[in-house]
Amino acid sequence: MAAEPVDVELVLAVDVSLSMSPDELVIQRDGYVAALTDGAVLQAIAGGLHGRIAVTYVEWAGATVQQVVVPWSVIATPEDARAFVAQMTATPPRSARRTSISSALEFAGSLFENSGYRGTKRVIDVSGDGPNNQGGPVDQARDRIAARGITINGLPLMTNGGGMISAYDINNLDSYYTDCVIGGPGAFMIPVNGWAQFPEAIRRKLVLELAGAGHPIRARMEAMHPPVIKAASTFTTDCQIGEKMWNNRGWIDIQ
Repeated sequence: MAAEPVDVELVLAVDVSLSMSPDELVIQRDGYVAALTDGAVLQAIAGGLHGRIAVTYVEWAGATVQQVVVPWSVIATPEDARAFVAQMTATPPRSARRTSISSALEFAGSLFENSGYRGTKRVIDVSGDGPNNQGGPVDQARDRIAARGITINGLPLMTNGGGMISAYDINNLDSYYTDCVIGGPGAFMIPVNGWAQFPEAIRRKLVLELAGAGHPIRARMEAMHPPVIKAASTFTTDCQIGEKMWNNRGWIDIQ
């Protein structure tokens, strides 16, 4: 059977590691619910060549923890969006130990192989509140996926960690994402400096991912906000910082 054409194939890959509290996990999900049903996002979808996108929602933590919460689904109408978020919120998010962005990216990249859709672009939208501390090197996973023409965009959550312990937070998570996580055609990231910013950040990010360059809703969004941060061309961040912090943890044991 031929793959169904869509404008974008989008994997929403969401961090549920123990560094986030139960309340923060709910705020994160609610932010995606609000964004996916937002009028500007739906206008961006409707304005595409095909007027529809394919989306899947994945929650991840350690190297062996990736759960598809909502399988590949088409969103073309407000009714589609409401059905998607109803499935997304049918069960509460479940936290797990460690943070493996690399494994999350590899898992997300594999989902395109049998999506059943053919997008004009493929995007992994990854959000997280700390550096990689398990699994393979994150920059190497990024490079392998970007080499396939897949875009990795980021939403680093610099929210001061409300989970069990925040000993593995880093101050420059935005730089870490720029240098080590995002990549591929047109990659960008939007940092979140507090949970109050999250709903607007994810809405803005989805509009920029889904609307074409000439779409009026994109132009208005870009005019209202400062420029997004593009992937780095030269790298200054230690992409192994999370692994080094974990290996030097002493008695502390989290994430």
